Amino acid sequence: MTKNLTPKEIALYTALLVSAIVGVITLLFKTNWIEFLASIVLVFGASYFVFLYALEFFIYRKIKLVYKNIHSLKTQKADGNLNPILTNDPIANVSKEVMDWADDKKTEIDQLKKLEKFRKEFLGNVSHELKTPIFNIQGYILTLLDGALDDKEVHVHFLKKAAKSIDRIATLVEDLEAITQLESGELTMEMETFDILDLVQDVFDSLESRANEKKVSFDIKEGTKYPFIVEADKDRVQQILINLLTNSIKYGKVGGKTVIGFYDMDENILIEVTDNGLGIEQEHLSRLFERFYRVDKSRSREEGGTGLGLSIVKHLIEAHKQTINVRSSMGVGTTFGFTLKKA
Repeated sequence: MTKNLTPKEIALYTALLVSAIVGVITLLFKTNWIEFLASIVLVFGASYFVFLYALEFFIYRKIKLVYKNIHSLKTQKADGNLNPILTNDPIANVSKEVMDWADDKKTEIDQLKKLEKFRKEFLGNVSHELKTPIFNIQGYILTLLDGALDDKEVHVHFLKKAAKSIDRIATLVEDLEAITQLESGELTMEMETFDILDLVQDVFDSLESRANEKKVSFDIKEGTKYPFIVEADKDRVQQILINLLTNSIKYGKVGGKTVIGFYDMDENILIEVTDNGLGIEQEHLSRLFERFYRVDKSRSREEGGTGLGLSIVKHLIEAHKQTINVRSSMGVGTTFGFTLKKA
């Protein structure tokens, strides 16, 4: 690849070329050697300084200004106090800046395309989730209006089904509102110090009747049944635990078991929720926390889920500036692990 020339090098080569041309013309007129050498020197010197001046003040100065403006525009995002670093080769600088700018724009366009795709998927999912219960309610009401209203046993049954569909819509709206608040930063964390073991026991008690329906048992991992004091938003952590344990009931096997373990990780406490259910295939794990993503769509809807629970869990944990992960083996079970700051 040819090296980019500096203004002095360009002026030098141009002056040599002009001097050579003048020298040839001078020889054609058969002048003596003194006149020939004098004309060469004068032409070389004059042309060198003229071309150098033209390049420096009329071309390179303007290119440097363009480079400076490009650089300033790019660095304003990061730090308005940054000054552009100019080298002796402004053309190379401009070329690099333009290429970097083009790469940034390509990345930005790719990101916008992904967001547009995500927006369409999101709207499609919301529409689909709302459509089913709305159509159900519509069907129940029309059936009642067509004569079933006179049959007390039938209309009570249909009204109960309509109420269940309304509850599903209300839950979906609440979950969407919660995600919107979390993503916009409107939801504030009320931090306090508490024993996570006590909170887990309270959640076990609140879900006991639901767990009994599927004969699922809850337990604390052996060797971790002692206080673990954390600093977090207690209500939000309770919401996280309820969501994870409810999922273990919904999608676990009948007669299964869910165990919660605690681990001291220096500055944080790791909480793991493990079930011995059917497990989740590896291809689904990376997308498990996406909004409306379902491993088994038909089963999820039968269980009454909105497909937003794990997304809310992830947002709540990230609002605590902590992390969550999942691992699973088919036929063995699934483990969700998240951290909280140790008090």
